[in-house]
Amino acid sequence: MSEVPRTPLADDAHGEFALAMVAAEASGDLLASAMLQGLRAEVPTLAAYGVGGRAMCSQGFDAWAGIEELSVRGYVEVLSALPRLLALRRSLARRILARRPTAFVGIDAPDFNLGLERRLREQGVPTVHFIGPSIWAWRPERIEAIRRSVNHMLLVFPFEKSIYDDAGIPATYVGHPLADVLSPSSSTSAARRSLELPLDRPVIALLPGSRPDEVRYMGQTVLQTAAWIHRQRPDCHFVLPAASPGLLETLRRQAARLRLDSILPLTFVSGQSHRAMSAADTVLVASGTATLEAALLGRPMVIFYRMAALSFLLMRNRGLLPWIGLPNILCRESLVPEFIQHEASPEALGGALLAQLDDTSLRSRLQQRFADMHGSLARGCAKRSAEAILKVCESSKGTT
Repeated sequence: MSEVPRTPLADDAHGEFALAMVAAEASGDLLASAMLQGLRAEVPTLAAYGVGGRAMCSQGFDAWAGIEELSVRGYVEVLSALPRLLALRRSLARRILARRPTAFVGIDAPDFNLGLERRLREQGVPTVHFIGPSIWAWRPERIEAIRRSVNHMLLVFPFEKSIYDDAGIPATYVGHPLADVLSPSSSTSAARRSLELPLDRPVIALLPGSRPDEVRYMGQTVLQTAAWIHRQRPDCHFVLPAASPGLLETLRRQAARLRLDSILPLTFVSGQSHRAMSAADTVLVASGTATLEAALLGRPMVIFYRMAALSFLLMRNRGLLPWIGLPNILCRESLVPEFIQHEASPEALGGALLAQLDDTSLRSRLQQRFADMHGSLARGCAKRSAEAILKVCESSKGTT
């Protein structure tokens, strides 16, 4: 890839080389922070602002609003929050246009970001979208919205490139940033010591999602699954990393209501999901980016998902693939078990977890497949993304 300039390519209204950015959840916050780190290596004077979380702020990001403002999933939940979200998008558009950033970067969250990107692009702000919507899994009609809204796509999965090439939408495969920072060689014993977990007992990590609505529908499920396993295998210990302090308290309250807080050998932690997965022998994980994180860490897993009944009825027939978990989608096979909605009972989930826990040959096969996946995704995402964004800025400057 050709050398990119390190000097500012365009100035915002405040005389800065600046990016406006919007991330909508914990995983997007983490991915965007890696991108910001790569950009600062190229443009040390970079100013970045918009909607983000703690990881982005650690890279000097000016958060006008936190990611929790956008953390909504499911048709019913989105409908109830729609007036607030639309007002937030209008407010962001006005504020970004007043600043006139060098470019806008939307991180995932297509339902929110594509509309914002379209308005900004129409007003002359170059737009980049990081992490393509899953048009290969459902809602393929989104390709037209992407064409209208986005100057350039940054793709994290290799098979996506041909889709955008065929559609005539400029796109760059940059690899997945998590593959550059997560390693399957992470020490299990070191992770257990740091979290004060037992070294001589099986450990199962419980990840019920990073959004409030996800924890609402799936927190109780993981706790009840842990209780079921505890009755079969009292030697198992559980670790539950909450995505935020607020969600940690929600999960503690759920455990108390179920009267499990004094019964289960369960360690709650705030954040530290990667460390919790590294400490585990197997993982119960809600469908989403965390499934890929578990695979990159080389951990066997059972994937599940639950949502509001009406949301499930509206979404159930719109999928294009037979899988919901990223490891299965990337490997194009049912590599790890998946349980959706009513199928995700404590008995079904617990039985699948114990089967993984007790089958050493299965665990070895999974770890090898996950290692191969890791190799295909590790491409130096931060540097490639920075180069692609700066090229978009250079190209836009040349057309103004």
